[in-house]
Amino acid sequence: MVLTYSVAAISTLAPPPASTAGKPVVPTGDRLVSGEAVELEVRFARLGSRALALIMDIVLQVVVLYGLLIGLGIAMYAMGGASDEALLIALYTIIVALVLIGYPAGCETLFRGRTLGKLAVGLRVVRVDGGPVRFRHAFTRALVGLALEWPGLVLLPLTWALSLGTMLAQPQGRRIGDLAAGTLVIHDRTPASWGWVPAMPPPLARWAALLDLTGLSDELALAVRHFLARNRDIKEPARSALGRGLATEVAACTTPPPPPGVPGWAYLAAVLAERHRRAAHRLVAARQMSARIWDAVSPPAPSAQRRRRPG
Repeated sequence: MVLTYSVAAISTLAPPPASTAGKPVVPTGDRLVSGEAVELEVRFARLGSRALALIMDIVLQVVVLYGLLIGLGIAMYAMGGASDEALLIALYTIIVALVLIGYPAGCETLFRGRTLGKLAVGLRVVRVDGGPVRFRHAFTRALVGLALEWPGLVLLPLTWALSLGTMLAQPQGRRIGDLAAGTLVIHDRTPASWGWVPAMPPPLARWAALLDLTGLSDELALAVRHFLARNRDIKEPARSALGRGLATEVAACTTPPPPPGVPGWAYLAAVLAERHRRAAHRLVAARQMSARIWDAVSPPAPSAQRRRRPG
């Protein structure tokens, strides 16, 4: 049996406390202003996802490095030791530099800000204005990363701690290489679906389209979703009391009030469905805008020359 109490009395509830009235609404998402003065909503990559991508890249680099070094050793052996020690050291140095610097710089340049590890995790390196990185950005990130971050060539424990502290202190999760190159790392994939969302009751669709949901917090919306998904398993009178309390909280932070005689479950479902609809539209619009901007500022792809028509 679903919740069927009336929320007609909600329309007479007092407005939110004066302590929260008149305060500006602070956006909860990460925002990035592009070079065209367009505000984009993105998800900045933090320490966990970036560490996972780095581990994948390190494993791949180690495999490639050992393969190249073994190949070089076989080539030297086949030459019968004709090459001197200085040449061997130079070749080893070139191979190590290509793997540690050439791999990240080349991949981020060719694959538009993604190494293979970032591609697997769904990350992308972009400029601070949202544009795609060029070779100079990727090379700077790789060079600074090699010297100060991973594997690190100067004061290893100190630089590792400094790099970790920089990422944790930066609001956008930028590391030392990002600060030097003017870049940041973002999530390139759509976040997972929010799970089950109640359907919009058709009689309340027009009313819900007029709702002001700026005061509805994520925590309260999540509590309403959990209640609607599990209210059949909650026994009376706890179910009615919980539903009434949630409806009162929602009505105190949203306007306009619900129409008279609306069942409580329908009121909560309408608010939640409308919130989900607006969030989905914002996400689609932001991603379309981001794709247009990044495509517009990215270097044109090489194309084959058109055949000239015979005169």
